[in-house]
Amino acid sequence: MIIDAWMQHPNADWIGNPMFESLRRWRPGKWSETAPPIEDTLAEMDRAGVSVGMLCAWHGPGGPMISNDEVAQYCRAYPDRFIGIASVDLFRPMEAVRELRLRVKRDGFKGLRVLPWVWGLPPDDCRYYPLFAECCELDVPFCTQVGHAGPLRESEPGRPIPYLDRVALEFPELRTLGGHIGVPWLNEMLSLVMKYPNVFIDTSAYKVSRYPSELVEYMRGNKRHRVLFGSNHPFWPAGECIDGLDHLNLGVEAQSAFLADNAQRFFKLA
Repeated sequence: MIIDAWMQHPNADWIGNPMFESLRRWRPGKWSETAPPIEDTLAEMDRAGVSVGMLCAWHGPGGPMISNDEVAQYCRAYPDRFIGIASVDLFRPMEAVRELRLRVKRDGFKGLRVLPWVWGLPPDDCRYYPLFAECCELDVPFCTQVGHAGPLRESEPGRPIPYLDRVALEFPELRTLGGHIGVPWLNEMLSLVMKYPNVFIDTSAYKVSRYPSELVEYMRGNKRHRVLFGSNHPFWPAGECIDGLDHLNLGVEAQSAFLADNAQRFFKLA
């Protein structure tokens, strides 16, 4: 079984956003200029052997980029394949709390994702804190991005220390997932994983061949490590991201933890 911890299904406005121009340059000829049908995303999951995708909404200062309604629609249509991850308006904290609560309780979403580089605010900003408290009350995790921002935005809000360090210290109950590994601050991110029992990493936006050696050694040395597989579909399809995994020689238990067990534990999936 494979669970993809970070993926999204694009709409037309999202896929054409100018801030993704840097990603288009990185992947010439592999970037769709139009929004594909949801069946294309399912087909890519099937090719890669992905059983379940944690399907993420996007919200920025200008409004929804991929709305919670869109994600809920896909989850209702394919309940065995998709599980929703909400995104909310960070500048309207009370509305954001109510929206998160609605999506978890009504639509079965299993987490919240906020991208610091989209907002230009690190996760220790006061606007996040009502959402962290609500995540703890709802028993759902907070998913974010750590490390270098590939799109045309500043990377500093994604630095793990001191920002995520402070959050983990002040909200010890909060399960936190740092997506995109954390490069160039990977050692900072790994130190937080070792320091706090509720901090995890996912490998989205990275192919196996590009995993830093420090991350691989940590996974090899810890059968129940806290690293989750993620693709960042459609930027990087799951099949490309997972190719060559057996060459890492993680061992059966560590590989199973990476591909599914850690996601089941982190998101508390049935």
